[in-house]
Amino acid sequence: MIKAAPASVRGNVADRTQPSVAGRFTLGRRASLLVSAGVVGHTLWTSAAPALTYGLYAEQWHLTHTMTAAIFAIYPMTVVVMLVGFGGISDQIGRRATMLSGLFASLVGALLFAVAPNVWWVFAGRALMGIGVGLAASPSTAAILEFTSPEHAKSAASLTMGAQAIGFVAALLLGGALTQYGPWPTRLCFWVLALFLIVLLIGTWFLPRHTPGDTGGDRRSWMPSVPKHLRRAFAVSSTAIVAAYTFGVLVLSLGGQVEHDLIGSPNAFLNSAVLSLFPIVMGTTGIIARTLSPRAALIVGALISCSGMALLVLAVSLRDLVTYLLATSAAGGAYSLLFVGGLQLISAVAPKRNRGGILSALYLLGYLSMGALALVLGAIATARGLSLAVDIGAAAIILLNVVTLALATSTPTIPPSPPDPHPCEDHANDRASYFE
Repeated sequence: MIKAAPASVRGNVADRTQPSVAGRFTLGRRASLLVSAGVVGHTLWTSAAPALTYGLYAEQWHLTHTMTAAIFAIYPMTVVVMLVGFGGISDQIGRRATMLSGLFASLVGALLFAVAPNVWWVFAGRALMGIGVGLAASPSTAAILEFTSPEHAKSAASLTMGAQAIGFVAALLLGGALTQYGPWPTRLCFWVLALFLIVLLIGTWFLPRHTPGDTGGDRRSWMPSVPKHLRRAFAVSSTAIVAAYTFGVLVLSLGGQVEHDLIGSPNAFLNSAVLSLFPIVMGTTGIIARTLSPRAALIVGALISCSGMALLVLAVSLRDLVTYLLATSAAGGAYSLLFVGGLQLISAVAPKRNRGGILSALYLLGYLSMGALALVLGAIATARGLSLAVDIGAAAIILLNVVTLALATSTPTIPPSPPDPHPCEDHANDRASYFE
């Protein structure tokens, strides 16, 4: 179970909206939870924001599949660089400060997209979005875990999934509508994203502050790390997260082009509606996933994923929209089960003092696999055609799910981390110590 502060402490620290000792207004637990969920949502919104504009960039600037895939890939690769260098920084300087830094970088990236005169501005904007998500992803996830009341602790992973799904849907449906029917089809959706990020920045500014103290460390402590006794659990969780994140390559990098080139739907809003089936099913399944044990969620998710990838290959081969919709739905459900199962497993055993670094290591592997696969599939699509790229991508995802299935069924139950040896008074403030 995720360790929680006693109710009396939460009432004093997290459940009230109150000024600090110095008179600074701060949000209470519920409002802070909502803001943290919004920051999680922005990570998927920024990831999916250009999904419907890749084709327009290709037409406007005469880009190849390799170049459009590179625009996608620069994002997860930049996320990886940030996670390697700064994955554990929120355990040192606090969740709030790290999230503010990430949101600011994402905002600058969105503004570069909104005014981009050429593809190099798009690359710069995409890289800045990657920096922002690399900084904000793990502290916002950790904040959700820490602001969730103990009686609802198991729902924290589902709430994280729901926030991702909402951000994903907003990017696709709103972006598709603005791209198809609004003015400035390659720009307006990014102005809307920038406005959302400004609102999030304001909300995050009023999160309770981090308390400096004995959480500091040298530069090496900023990097993500996994304690030895958690590595078996981390192996299971990370394999599931990698399997889930690689869906993003087929849905975000190639999905719009698959629909346009193979399914035959030139309308950007229709394409976005089809793509949005993925996060809609993802969010809905997340509600169901919280009732399952992590092992059950991983096993069911891996099986559904394999079925979805087989349907995707069939849909591209037959150029059939109905089969493609079934494949997209299956992928969304599988993503949710794999992500929620993996996050529940690692959250239950990760100690608070290392949580930011452990979650960063988890995201690191997910984004690294996403970026590498995007580059490989983009090169294959340019050289040999989009259909072969989809086939190879689906085969790679099926292989990852077979590994996930094997690990989930063979790994024994992993006990929670041993309790922190600090006095009980310090334990009582454990949940709130990063926010006071």
